[in-house]
Amino acid sequence: MTDSTFAELNLSQPILQGLTDMGFEEPTPVQEQCIPPLLTQQDVVGQAQTGTGKTAAFGIPVVQQTDISIQQVQTIIMCPTRELAIQVTGELIKIGKHLNGLHVVPVYGGQSISRQIKALKRGAHIVVGTPGRTIDHLRRGTMKLDSLQRVVFDEADEMLNMGFRNDMEQILSYADGPVQTIMFSATMSKGIRKIMKRYMNDPQTIAIERKKMTAPNIEQYVVEVRDSVRTEAICRYMDINDFKLALVFCNTKRKTEEVSRELRSRGYGSDFINGDLSQNQRDRVMAKFRSGTIDVLVGTDVAARGLDIDDIDAVFNYDIPQDPEYYVHRIGRTGRAGRSGMAFTFATKRKKKQLRTIERQIKRSLNPLELPSAADVQKSRSADTLEGMTEVLEKGDLRPFIEQIESFQDDRFTTIEIAAALLKNATEGSVVEGDSPEKQQYEDSSMIKMHFNVGKKNNVYPGDLVGAIAGESNIPGNVIGNIDIFPHHSFVDIPGKHVNQLLQVMNRNRVKGKKIRVKVA
Repeated sequence: MTDSTFAELNLSQPILQGLTDMGFEEPTPVQEQCIPPLLTQQDVVGQAQTGTGKTAAFGIPVVQQTDISIQQVQTIIMCPTRELAIQVTGELIKIGKHLNGLHVVPVYGGQSISRQIKALKRGAHIVVGTPGRTIDHLRRGTMKLDSLQRVVFDEADEMLNMGFRNDMEQILSYADGPVQTIMFSATMSKGIRKIMKRYMNDPQTIAIERKKMTAPNIEQYVVEVRDSVRTEAICRYMDINDFKLALVFCNTKRKTEEVSRELRSRGYGSDFINGDLSQNQRDRVMAKFRSGTIDVLVGTDVAARGLDIDDIDAVFNYDIPQDPEYYVHRIGRTGRAGRSGMAFTFATKRKKKQLRTIERQIKRSLNPLELPSAADVQKSRSADTLEGMTEVLEKGDLRPFIEQIESFQDDRFTTIEIAAALLKNATEGSVVEGDSPEKQQYEDSSMIKMHFNVGKKNNVYPGDLVGAIAGESNIPGNVIGNIDIFPHHSFVDIPGKHVNQLLQVMNRNRVKGKKIRVKVA
């Protein structure tokens, strides 16, 4: 809780109305401390993490001080990534929703520059952009800074890490006169201090205490697990907790691709995002993640900056972050908007020193957690099935099925044993270890048509089925025959000698996030 309200910060009525529409009730600590000096044109350096409300901390005074009558650029806001630039633009538009005539224009690579030139010509009060594309416009003369009042560097430490220092200094050099300079950063590095000393006028430094940087509603765990088992660990935690959306962080671009591919081969809807993707590819991946088409997104720290998705259930640190500061950024992607979240960090005994550094940084210990066993996952699946049975029992209309069970029951099996067999069949698949008659039935067959309970409506394509089958059951992809995909189901031809192997394994997995059921067609 803070000591003031937005109304006490001397904000205009249109701004207050915009904040009300956004659901803001009172300022966060970083907003409460930053907005007053920013409104009096002071240079400010704010040290705050993602999730503290820093975008509104500089966005509110920027919008408040914009003169709508002057159709020229008055504020430039620099962001390290396209995703963050888009996010900041959206926030400013919401804040200034009730200011008629406010124009906020994003400029970034990957979008047609001619479209951006047209938007700038129509008149832009605030430009939000990435350094490279912003400098491109300045050099072309398509963006004039005759009326520039302020420059904001959001995620300034990240821009320095990405090699944008010269670009940042060059942007400041384009200003004709003195401008208000504002920087927000998670760390106070030497590079930040150099820029402060050279370009800022007696800046006020505002640091939010670290204990407020990590949300208390995020359960944080460390799991000791070998590198080769980490993908399996992700799958087990996804299943046992029934997570709908999860983020996996890796330290290298190559590893994001490997982990995403391994997850897809195990039947999970997964994709990766890293610096090698084109902007169009990044857009497609993020659209799939936001819509739930994929349930596990694997990314690097830089590529995942600017993600603004409230309902991420869990974050997995496949690799321990190279910089302890990144840990806070990573786990801050879950537990947002008042929701709870979970963060799992995979480690080995050799990484204890890195873990201690992180714990000192966040001022709390990570809770050790045992990797769930295969039996634990099976129990979880059984519990899910029983929950579904409860719903069926409550709905009733079971008389025809009761009669079938009664006719099947004899001196060999009790009703409880029959129910247990049905539960086992539902959670493990229709074939279990030791079904030698069934195995013999298929060994001499050529190709057997298998029925999968997923299809076009689940966004399943032939490659998804081949990847899941080959990766999970070790059946060579080149022996898989015809694949026919329909709206709600699919048929796949499998060599007879692999049928029992497929049934035993695949009925415990997922394709595109959906638990699958496989049977002989």
